[in-house]
Amino acid sequence: MDFSLTPEQLAVQETAREFARREIDPIVDEHDESQKFPLAVMKKAAELGFLGVIFPEELGGAALGYVEYVLVVTELSAVDPSVGISVAAHNSLGTNHIYKFGSPAQRERWVAPLARGEKIAAWALTEAGAGSDAAAGRTRARKVDGGWVLDGAKVFCTHGSVGDVAVVMAVTEPPDSGAPRGRHMSAFVVERGAAGFRTGKKENKLGIRASDTAELVFEECFVPDDHLLGARGEGFKQAMAVLDGGRISIAALGLGTAIGAYRTALAYAQQREQFGKPIAEFQAIRFTLAEMATRIAAAEILTFAAAAEMDRTGKVTLKASEAKLMAGEAAVFCSERGVQIHGGYGLVKDYRAEKYYRDAKICTIGEGTSEIQRLVIARQLLARTG
Repeated sequence: MDFSLTPEQLAVQETAREFARREIDPIVDEHDESQKFPLAVMKKAAELGFLGVIFPEELGGAALGYVEYVLVVTELSAVDPSVGISVAAHNSLGTNHIYKFGSPAQRERWVAPLARGEKIAAWALTEAGAGSDAAAGRTRARKVDGGWVLDGAKVFCTHGSVGDVAVVMAVTEPPDSGAPRGRHMSAFVVERGAAGFRTGKKENKLGIRASDTAELVFEECFVPDDHLLGARGEGFKQAMAVLDGGRISIAALGLGTAIGAYRTALAYAQQREQFGKPIAEFQAIRFTLAEMATRIAAAEILTFAAAAEMDRTGKVTLKASEAKLMAGEAAVFCSERGVQIHGGYGLVKDYRAEKYYRDAKICTIGEGTSEIQRLVIARQLLARTG
């Protein structure tokens, strides 16, 4: 990293790097193969404050900023993107939504145990028929005495089967209400064990297999009035604000994945010999490594610029999308080139190259595809020019 970090930030980076080396690296292959959520690792991460990086101390958090948060997620993802995305989703989506839009009582009730790592957070926006068009969700919440009744299903929920607390977006305005698009949803906290709330299908994924991804199903699920976050009709607007921070998370995930793939490829190229010399001495390999390193540098600058802007102003829609786009694409490029450098060994599980290749693809899909990021970026640029 070419720009300055404070001594405290360097200490956070080193702590995360050493934690990943000591606690995550030994279990990566086992958990990837079994698709087992690394709960023990998450509990140890909580002891270091990694599950509450961006939340204040009075709520159990580490009271650090987004720069430190990016350092943590990047270092974890460089060893195992599954752990990186789990820490990221817990912080920036479920827990952060309650922190940003919850009342003081709701923060104390839910953010505090989540930030301490005593509970795991999930976040539920996407539906089978509402992906990039998130406002098209059909999960409904109807008002009843004392609360709301939810009916519907959400898909691709990180921590869907292991989460203790889920933030769920649901339509609260009847179809004939005339409520404008974007003002028809509300956000609710739903706790594990609530009647009518269950986990549906757990996804069998290409990559990030140790990260838990599952469907959430709501069948006449009652939630009390004090589980509504903010005002009625503000859920979709809240979700879009939460995604700004979430995209910084995925940028950090992509950056870490790209770095891990690059390091693996570089080490292999320096060791593997063909025609009597290490393949790193061949121009074709050198050009590939140079391109990988350059894309990583560009992604790093954009990601930390977005994180620093979040710490300064909190207004990062443009920067977060730029960082997420660049870092996600860098992850896919570096991991694919890493497999190519490994040749046939890039296809076998004895080497990590194939895992980075599988893990990287989520970075161009999750929390807004690369295509959606380009739309967001263009919209922001055009708005600034009138």
